[in-house]
Amino acid sequence: MADTPPSSGLQAAFLQHRAQLLRFVAARGAGDEAEDVLQDVWLRIAATQSGPVASPLAYLYRAANTVLIDRYRARRQAVSRDRAWSDTQGAGDPLVSAAPSAERTVLGRNLMAAVEALLADLHPPRVSAIFRRHRVDGIAQRQIAAEFGVSLSTVESDLRIAYRALAELREQFDAD
Repeated sequence: MADTPPSSGLQAAFLQHRAQLLRFVAARGAGDEAEDVLQDVWLRIAATQSGPVASPLAYLYRAANTVLIDRYRARRQAVSRDRAWSDTQGAGDPLVSAAPSAERTVLGRNLMAAVEALLADLHPPRVSAIFRRHRVDGIAQRQIAAEFGVSLSTVESDLRIAYRALAELREQFDAD
């Protein structure tokens, strides 16, 4: 930076007030990155083709503050991105297993068996079949109505029966 002769009044002001800017950046939390922040400010003012600036020191303080904010946002975004990546990859605490506990596995199996039994006992049997086609296979209600030869309101009614039965089952499991 200092080897390059200033090509603008802004660069000359930067060189003249560099120590002040360094203290400002350090006081704003840059820590060990204070020199890097000033380098970014220098690169920004060297790259811009600005006209005369009425208050070059205020302009430089604002530029330094903007660089600090940009760096803070970039760091925060990187942490958020890394956390999201870790969450999708299943990475967590290496000392804690990602597998469900034995108790949770048994509860899940019991709930699944209860749901299967409930669906098998629904009357008429069409209710279970319509529920499976809609919720498991993802088929639209209109298409199911055509497939089973019933009206759309019958499909909706059968789904309400299945949902009500499943809600009651869930309440029983939650109570236990």
